Amino acid sequence: MLKEISNMGTTDIILHILAAVVPALILMYYIYRKDRVEKEPGALLFKLFLCGAVSTAAAVVLEVAAEYLEVNVLTQVNAGAATFAIVDATMVGIIEEACKFFFLKKMTWKNPNFNYTFDGIVYAVFVSLGFAALENILYVFQFGMSVALLRAVLSIPAHMSFSVYMGAYYGRAKLCEKRGNKEGKMLNLLAGYLTAVTLHAFFDGTLMVNTDMSMVLFFVFDIIMTITVYRMIRNASRQDARIS
Repeated sequence: MLKEISNMGTTDIILHILAAVVPALILMYYIYRKDRVEKEPGALLFKLFLCGAVSTAAAVVLEVAAEYLEVNVLTQVNAGAATFAIVDATMVGIIEEACKFFFLKKMTWKNPNFNYTFDGIVYAVFVSLGFAALENILYVFQFGMSVALLRAVLSIPAHMSFSVYMGAYYGRAKLCEKRGNKEGKMLNLLAGYLTAVTLHAFFDGTLMVNTDMSMVLFFVFDIIMTITVYRMIRNASRQDARIS
């Protein structure tokens, strides 16, 4: 990738970065606008975006290690291509959502600005889209502008969708903690993480299997998930509750 960048002019580099980042910025602005009761500080949101980008690097390291183990184990049992794809997608979902969740909780759980349930969605989306933006930059520079539109339509919104589910449960978990419900807190945190992992793994897995049936499943899943997520955002914004 460094070789490709070195052969580009300044204008081309800027265009590639914009093509990769602008879709994430648009979705972050959308979520920011939906936070109707009390806007979150810009400095905090910027830090969350940067933490999301850092989580990309952490995920890459963990995925390389996981792939090494995965290949060794599955090769020994003579697993087929579909099994490789499903296991790989599951590992990617587990690792990437764990990295996002780590920075989300580290940066926001004890932050005094976390005082409304919709804040959980805002925070999770900014971390996730920071992750997606850096990942997208890497893809666009490696594979060219031809992937930019496809990822803008599919991959970037998908990362936001996973995080909306995580963030909705995250906000409920904080509300449970404030009310002294420790069990509810843990169940919501776990549900948020596992839901994001499941959606992420299914999204990637249907693409990686790459059969006619899996592609049909992918597009049906993506359409239903997208419609559901935007409804969730509207309802969560309207029903935003103070955490007290």
